[in-house]
Formats: sequence, structure tokens, C-alpha cells
Amino acid sequence: MRIGSREFDVDNHTHIMGILNVTPDSFSDGGKYMLVDNALKRAEEMIKEGADIIDVGGESTRPGYVPVSEVEQIERVIPVIEKIKNNFDTPVSIDTYKAGVAQAAIEAGIDLVNDIWALQDSELMAEVVAKSDVACVLMHNRKSPDYDDFMHDVCLDLSEYIKNAEKAGIPDDKIIIDPGVGFGKTYEQNLMIINNLEEFHMFGYPILIGTSRKSVIGLTLDLPIFERVEGTLATTVMSVMKGAAFVRVHDVKENARAIRMTEAILGR
Repeated sequence: MRIGSREFDVDNHTHIMGILNVTPDSFSDGGKYMLVDNALKRAEEMIKEGADIIDVGGESTRPGYVPVSEVEQIERVIPVIEKIKNNFDTPVSIDTYKAGVAQAAIEAGIDLVNDIWALQDSELMAEVVAKSDVACVLMHNRKSPDYDDFMHDVCLDLSEYIKNAEKAGIPDDKIIIDPGVGFGKTYEQNLMIINNLEEFHMFGYPILIGTSRKSVIGLTLDLPIFERVEGTLATTVMSVMKGAAFVRVHDVKENARAIRMTEAILGR
């Protein structure tokens, strides 16, 4: 799969998407990278540690988050995106569900749109992505964790997202799916997603999973946000074993080592 100028082997290797939140209120690193120079330094660190993609976000989507206007998001993310693109050749993604932010980020040179609402929040979003040459992540989400048959319903939702993306004109080789750990799911359902990740290969698209420091780990281990590295690594190892093409993480160095060791054991 091509993302930006890079070819990704999505069948035999798990790649790392490094999280860069330029927000004051993200659950794990809010406020740390609001200044452009700090954000650029963090991007450089993650690239050196093994990040294959830098995922820039200008709005926290943690539980109970306060929505941020498109204008404010654009003011936060565009200078950071431009700096990263001017200094490194690593692909950059934008974490947004707002069409205006995605459009501005595409014009600034991003290579992927990572959307927690799978291009469904705005009629314009799929059109914006389709008109560009960027890839997209379609993440599963619901406003509440109400399901009749959990795994079956998640797959039905993802199938609908994929149909809508294709209908808008987005090519198959530009689509990544994400089962949405931590979004519209209970604690038990999040564990079920991780444990059954291989089921999503039925769609034939690369799988991205984001579990880094999330509440499913905090609840399991009874640990605060900054003590969830080991728990995250356990989910990353599981994801590698189940064929995930991408993991979205805060702690790049540790996850890169865990992936390398797991893949060595698996003979990849």
C-alpha cells in the first residue's frame, strides 16, 4: 500500500503510527506539543524511534471531549504539518472528522486522513478524500455501546462505511480499517475487539488498531495513564500476531522493539 511517497508492506509487517496531539486537553499528552517547535521536536524523536507515519491531531476525542471549531483546528495543525513535511520525508496523517480541516491538511501536504467517524460525520468528507490522492482510515464508532450481536454489528457497520467510501470514489488501495477500540464500546467489548482482531481480515483491507494508554488498559491493570506502557505493549504483541498492519501509539521506541521481537518469533 502506498501512503505518500512510501510503500507499506501491509501483509508481512506491522507499522507504527506515532501520535502527535497539538491540543491542550488530549487525555495523555494534552498541552505538551502546542508550540510548533515542540511538536517538530517530538515528531523527530518518534521518527528516530521507528515511527512510519506521524498522526497529527488538533482536537481531543477522549470521552467527554469539547468539540473544537474547524478554524481553531486548522490554526493548530497546519503549521505543524508544514514543518514536518518540510523537514522529513515520513508520511503524515491528520486525525480529524471535519471536512474543512481535512481539506486544509491535504493542501498542506498530508498523506492520510484518519477519521474517527469513518467519513460519515459530514457529506463532504468522503468527497474531500476522494478528490485527493490521500489514503484514509475508516474507524468504527457509535454514539453509544448498544449492540444486538457485538462483533456481527461492528462488521456490518464497517461494511457500510466501506461501501460509502467506494461510492464516493475512494480506491480500494487507499482504505484502511480500524475497529475503534475505546469508541462506542464497553470495557468487555474493547477486550473482545482485541481478542478477535483477525476477524476483520474478511474485508481485505489493512487493519489499524489504536489501544495506546487507553482506559481498557487502565481498567485492566488499575493504573493511571502514564503507567500503561506495558499494557499497551501486550495489546501491540496481540495485534502483530493477529495481522494488524498498523498500530497507533504514543510510546514509539518501546512498541517498535515489541513488534520487532514478535515478528522475529513469528519468522517474518
